[in-house]
Amino acid sequence: MSLTAKDITVVKGLWAKISSKADEIGAEAFGRMLTVYPQTKTYFSHWADLSPGSAQVKKHGKTIMGAVADAVSKIDDLPAALSQLSELHASKLRVDPSNFKILAHNIIVVTAMLFPADFTPEVHVSLDKFLQNLAWCLAERYR
Repeated sequence: MSLTAKDITVVKGLWAKISSKADEIGAEAFGRMLTVYPQTKTYFSHWADLSPGSAQVKKHGKTIMGAVADAVSKIDDLPAALSQLSELHASKLRVDPSNFKILAHNIIVVTAMLFPADFTPEVHVSLDKFLQNLAWCLAERYR
C-alpha cells in the first residue's frame, strides 16, 4: 500500500500536532498492546513490571515513538530508514512481525483518543497507511 503525496502531507501535518505528546502516545499504545494482546509479553518476560504505566513500559513507548518520529522524517524512504531496526528485530530480538501491526493499531487507537478533533477519517486512513508501511518495512528482514 503506497503512500500518496496527500498521505505524506497528512501524516507530517498530524505529526506536527501530536509530536509533543509522542512519549505519552507511545507509553499508552505499548501498555495497551501488552494488556489487550498478552502474547506480546513474551518478548519482555525479563522485565520486572509489564503493567501499563510502569517505568519500563513508558521507556519503551518513548523508544518506539522515537523510531516513529524518525520514520516520519524519512517518510520518502521508509525501507532505508528502518533497515537497521528491521535487522535488530528479526535477527537479534526475533520478534514475530505480526506484532508490528498490533502495535500500529494501538498507536492509532491512542492517537484518536488523545486528538479526537484532529482524527478525521482522512487522517485515520493516512496514518493507518503510514503505520502499515512502517510495519511492512520492519518485517522486511524476515523475508
